[in-house]
Amino acid sequence: MQGLRVAKNLVNGIYNETLKLKIQSRIGQEEEFLKNRKQKFRYLVYKNYKVIYWINEKENRIEINDVFDTRQNPTKIKRTK
Repeated sequence: MQGLRVAKNLVNGIYNETLKLKIQSRIGQEEEFLKNRKQKFRYLVYKNYKVIYWINEKENRIEINDVFDTRQNPTKIKRTK
């Protein structure tokens, strides 16, 4: 059950990190690997994970598109699936 507890702590940590976006949506840096996309992707970092998001001005919301493990090959961030 320790693995489950570790996973829950990780998910809670990532979630809590994203709460910062309510107050300051542009706090994250621009994601260099996704600069060629229509949306302006930004990211927050929690431990070994990048939370990749963009600000949807039209819908007045922040959309999280990916939680990327930074221990992977960085070019994998460009994936479309």
